[in-house]
Amino acid sequence: MLAAELIREKVFRLCGEEIPYAVAVQIDKFEEEGNLRRIFATILVDRDSHKPIIIGKGGEKLKTISTQARLDMEHAFDSKVYLEVWVKVKGGWADDVRMLKSLGID
Repeated sequence: MLAAELIREKVFRLCGEEIPYAVAVQIDKFEEEGNLRRIFATILVDRDSHKPIIIGKGGEKLKTISTQARLDMEHAFDSKVYLEVWVKVKGGWADDVRMLKSLGID
């Protein structure tokens, strides 16, 4: 849950008011190998128009979001982190009760 919130925080900090609060982060896989955490995450947006805002020109915004989130995770987990983040459009996710529960939102 902490990993998802760190990524979500970076989305809002770096995208500002361009992105509405209809953004969620889903952790697809979290693996621990000694002093390394491998985290695979998906940023879910509600509209097609939000995806390019998060990705940015040439992927620069997503790279910055991922890098800053990874650095915060390394500090929080006191270990190295490999972070892979994707952005997907999933219309209506905020109204889907099953999806909200899977994201830990009640």
